[in-house]
Amino acid sequence: MAQKSGKNVEKARAQVEKRPYSLEEAIILLQKVKFAKFDETVDVTLRLGVDPKHADQMVRGTVVLPHGLGKSKKVLVLATGEKQREAEAAGADIVGGEELVEKIQKESWTDYDAVIATPDMMRSVGRLGKVLGPRGLMPNPKTGTVTMDIAKAVAEVKAGKVEFRTDKTALVHVPVGKISFASDKLVDNARTVISSVIKAKPVAAKGKYIKGCYISSTMGPGVSLDTAALEAAMKAKV
Repeated sequence: MAQKSGKNVEKARAQVEKRPYSLEEAIILLQKVKFAKFDETVDVTLRLGVDPKHADQMVRGTVVLPHGLGKSKKVLVLATGEKQREAEAAGADIVGGEELVEKIQKESWTDYDAVIATPDMMRSVGRLGKVLGPRGLMPNPKTGTVTMDIAKAVAEVKAGKVEFRTDKTALVHVPVGKISFASDKLVDNARTVISSVIKAKPVAAKGKYIKGCYISSTMGPGVSLDTAALEAAMKAKV
């Protein structure tokens, strides 16, 4: 099976020309060369001209994808009193307070896709960094997951809200949907993500901001996008 998969990968890669593609072209190509038997995730990767070692050059934010991610996220809310009732009414999957903090801490329990907390819970939630941090689940005010507006936060996550941030090598990886999506919906989602990363350009970043942009599916080849077009879009936003 591994050998067959390897041949399929090589065959798919062979159909990617060594040139930059428009976003529309790239997505159509990925859908054409797909071979996996499951519904692959499509990701956008941007290589940025920033130095993540400097806090003032960190690129981070959130964006709600217009067409979602193809699955509803399982949302955990940590709150007390009336805010728990708000979370349940908004459609949160798991709602609780100190008892859930204890469960996460003792059992390293992570059977959920997103965590939202009210500010008053953060003293307790702070103890969960070792469990939630490595999985990208730690609530943070900057991403809207520490808030008193629980209903809005739950609705946004359920609608397809995704977080982006630079890693240690100045790359940003963001999922933009499933390979089975209509191509125009993948284009919309990808364009929304790229635009949001452009808008998040730090003031301290100098020189070329977008050094490269690629789109790929879980098993498929990476396709290079036309960064000149992306730079034009960036200038239009300034």
